[in-house]
Amino acid sequence: MKSRLRRFLPFLAFFVLIPAAANARERWSEEQAQAWGRRTPWLVGSNYAPAYAINQLEMWQADTFDLAAIDRELALAEQLGFNSMRVFLHHLLWEQDREGFLQRIETFLEIADKHGIGAMFVLFDSVWDPNPRLGTQREPRAGVHNSGWVQSPGAKDLTDPGRHALLEQYVKGVIGRFKTDRRVQAWDTWNEPDNTNDNSYGKNGLDQESAGKQALTLELLKKTFAWARQADPAQPLTSGVWLGGHKADPQKLVPMEKVQLDESDVVSFHCYGNLDEMKKWAASLRRYRRPVLCTEYMARPAGSTFDPILGYLKQENIAAYNWGFVAGKTNTIYPWASWQTPCEREPEVWFHDIFRPDGRPFDPSEVEYIRRVTGGGR
Repeated sequence: MKSRLRRFLPFLAFFVLIPAAANARERWSEEQAQAWGRRTPWLVGSNYAPAYAINQLEMWQADTFDLAAIDRELALAEQLGFNSMRVFLHHLLWEQDREGFLQRIETFLEIADKHGIGAMFVLFDSVWDPNPRLGTQREPRAGVHNSGWVQSPGAKDLTDPGRHALLEQYVKGVIGRFKTDRRVQAWDTWNEPDNTNDNSYGKNGLDQESAGKQALTLELLKKTFAWARQADPAQPLTSGVWLGGHKADPQKLVPMEKVQLDESDVVSFHCYGNLDEMKKWAASLRRYRRPVLCTEYMARPAGSTFDPILGYLKQENIAAYNWGFVAGKTNTIYPWASWQTPCEREPEVWFHDIFRPDGRPFDPSEVEYIRRVTGGGR
């Protein structure tokens, strides 16, 4: 029986936003980061969006939030031996209904904890649609990978300084509410902040990305780390590097990567390459002398497969979060290239995801391998 994750503080019936201290906590020292790594079990799980949700908004909004579906899917994760899920939030949910949003996060954590699972929450994301809108979300485009995922902040809020106070309130408010909650294992401040979506909304005839997006995001990324530290979380902060053949070589970092690595308490990265590529990333990131988390991997046709990569990550004590869990509205069984050529049928080899909507695995032997590595299902 694997040990259950426990909350550090009892549930608070009402949320009170306490003003942050004048001085933010410092970035953790190498010793503090390593101490966290020693007391934290090997984190293994998926990037999680329920099958019913095309994006973060549909997952969390009150009229679509489906606790029964989440409970059912997290039971599958428990059977795999997963103990963590990386889950995306969105600032518009805070603006829409902060009390309700916080309560739904609390409910999600309760259900996850019942299954022995904690959460890494992602606050901002620069990937896919730059024009998020609250309310009813569009239906998926047939055969197209992640056709409805949305950025946070979107182009409008990124480029409007008058909206940045909302972003600050959101960061401090969400972290402040859960800053000592042991069910929250880490905070990912910004997913792929330098992603310009070249194969989709950037240079695919849509041309919807903000002018000067990277420069604006760089400044907001710095502020986001500062806001997060002002909330004084007990959990580590991180933002994952992902681009470039240099694999985080300190001599070749672009400004965005430098901020990500300089500000992160623990180091995180994405790798959708084969085992050799994963090993190069791991070797490069070890030089930073901090715990290492792989927050995205697993794209079968690209050679990024559970076997042998998951076993390698466990061997190296690198946290492992594959992309995709239950196939659904995100359409991530289809490849990235489906933006150029939509798939007419289910691919023989899925790109991401582990289970079909009814809980059957895409590949039973793959599920057995995962269980052998994690010790799950015992």
